[in-house]
Amino acid sequence: MFLYLLIFTVTATGQAQRVPGKQDNDSCVCKISSSIWTFPATRFVEVTKEVQSCEAHLNKFQEKVGSQLVELPKMAATLKNITAHLKLFDYLHTSGLYNALHLRQLNHELEEIHHAINETHLHNPNKETHNLLNELNKAKNDVQKMYRDDIFNLETMKKRLRDLNNRVQTCRTIPNNFRSTCHQRIMNKISAPVVTKLNSISKSYISGAWGRDAQLNSKERYWEHCLASGHKHGITVRLYNSHEDFMANKNYKDEPIAPSYTDKNAVQGSGTILYDNTVFYQCYSTAEICSFNITTKEIKRMKLNGAGIDNKFPFCYYSCRDWTDIDLEAGQDAVWVIYATEENHGNIVVSRLDPLELNITHTWKTHLFKRSVSSTFMVCGVLYATRYVSTYQEEVFYAFDTTTGQEINTLSLTFEKVAAGIANLNYNPADRRLYLYNDAYLLAYDTFF
Repeated sequence: MFLYLLIFTVTATGQAQRVPGKQDNDSCVCKISSSIWTFPATRFVEVTKEVQSCEAHLNKFQEKVGSQLVELPKMAATLKNITAHLKLFDYLHTSGLYNALHLRQLNHELEEIHHAINETHLHNPNKETHNLLNELNKAKNDVQKMYRDDIFNLETMKKRLRDLNNRVQTCRTIPNNFRSTCHQRIMNKISAPVVTKLNSISKSYISGAWGRDAQLNSKERYWEHCLASGHKHGITVRLYNSHEDFMANKNYKDEPIAPSYTDKNAVQGSGTILYDNTVFYQCYSTAEICSFNITTKEIKRMKLNGAGIDNKFPFCYYSCRDWTDIDLEAGQDAVWVIYATEENHGNIVVSRLDPLELNITHTWKTHLFKRSVSSTFMVCGVLYATRYVSTYQEEVFYAFDTTTGQEINTLSLTFEKVAAGIANLNYNPADRRLYLYNDAYLLAYDTFF
């Protein structure tokens, strides 16, 4: 009789069991305890729970992954959009808003202002010019102290120079009748629209400008200028010899300014104005002002140094109005140019333009960021700025007086619109009306002081 050793592997315990047996005839007989084969129910339940928990976590993870796959393109698009918007403000870093400006540049600005006030003082000495010379000398000493002590407080100094420059500009010679006819300087009311009509071409022409010849002694002549070519360029101005003809869209003349929309003399943007039979506008794709004499057909141009163009500093309060970087406004004896520069950190700059010589005579720098307003206009040497209130209402909220250098931030003069967007708003000293190009609609208002 042979004794056999059988080896069984019991999965429940994971261990090998040795069982002795004996031969009975042709069979091997052995006794095995069934207890070692008991099914591990408790362990099975535990494992099952772990599997279910793992499965639940995997499902949640899969949902998160799926959600992120959907959100990632949106996040990428948002990031791209933010990057594009921030790119517009790259100049703030590269041009020194947050970096120290070179003291040499500061000294150069001081010298320019000193030259201007010294020249004014020689021709017209008074208490204000004497005080300005003293303050400039103090500023020069402060700059020298900054050199010596290596203490940089340049932004404060830049603001100080900007204020001094505005006072210098005010001291310089401005025609005597400028102040006498504008003794009441700040507007206090704007009427309901006294004119409301669609432009004479099409409702699709949402950008442009219109008004009346702003020269005080000129004959009554109304004009209309609609931008085509992507609401960006124009090549003709439509003229009417009476208000009746304008309202009836009859007896008009289309005066060509340029032969094509890409010609160097074509109009860019909606900042156009008609003053003394001459159209003043931004020249095609440049930081230049063009003047087109309707009678002689002569075109002059001058460079507007430092002006941002091509939607660098458009009007942008509610939604950006493309191609509004340069805004021209008519005064009683001059044309005003409203724009922004990197040097002034995108804040509005106001320049007085001699309409005959086509050169800048005075320049003031404000603290008002141009992209924070929806339109501007000039009245008696005072700059006004508006902001969006609703589709049917606009508010004049800011004024800057070039005569005193005073900024007023407490205005609240509301007026009605018929649409949300403003392409052009200009004041006419001949009839004391505001003219608004309002998303293809032409509106006019009476003003009160």
